[in-house]
Amino acid sequence: MADFQQRYQTSTQTRTGVREGIDEGLRTYMLRVYNLMALGIAATALTVVTLGAFPEVLYAVAAGPMKWVLFAGVLGLGWFSPRLILGGNLAMAHGAYWLYTVLWGALIAPMVLFFLGEAPGIVAQAFFITAATFGSMSLLGYTTKRDLSPMGTFLAMASIGLLIAIVVNVIFIQSGMMSLITSSFVVLLFSAVTAYETQMIKNMYLEADAHGVRESKAIFGAFALYGSFIVLFVHILNILGIMRD
Repeated sequence: MADFQQRYQTSTQTRTGVREGIDEGLRTYMLRVYNLMALGIAATALTVVTLGAFPEVLYAVAAGPMKWVLFAGVLGLGWFSPRLILGGNLAMAHGAYWLYTVLWGALIAPMVLFFLGEAPGIVAQAFFITAATFGSMSLLGYTTKRDLSPMGTFLAMASIGLLIAIVVNVIFIQSGMMSLITSSFVVLLFSAVTAYETQMIKNMYLEADAHGVRESKAIFGAFALYGSFIVLFVHILNILGIMRD
């Protein structure tokens, strides 16, 4: 009996040690994801501020075809990000991520700088609302026991539908009311996307991964969550701007 108890205690301690090792590794991995994401947001902010010193470039982005080139670049990097980032080349993974943050910064610079000039409080308000929304939904995705993977197809199709509606409104309809409606749906949709992506990134972690593989996964996770954060910020800022007008 004493021998059984000793073996049971030893087995329990071993499982506990393994569990603690996995939890510590997972925490380190997720912290790396969020740190990279925060640095990406900082890179985007720096891009916006830098473009503010070049009015000609800013005007070209706001009123010329350059905005569609930037838009295509953002979509293209988003579409090919799994292949670029998870392909095993860390230099390419980092290059794709930082290019993505700069392209986003250039794309949203005219909008952000306009509001900074007209009503800087709205930009700060939009950022804090975005941070609160993103943080709460990411926490939900990390802690929930419910499998969110079945939502993936619906979220992808809904994102495509809203993207088409936004482009049609920008080019053809140019309606403030439709912009408000689509932005509201985008905020709701990408709140769910944030939870879904956080769980996906968490489930990608494997204790047995080599350092390079784990770093690639962390970059991919940061890429995904960064994109959701920026989309939320842009559309929350748009909603606040329309409501102000």
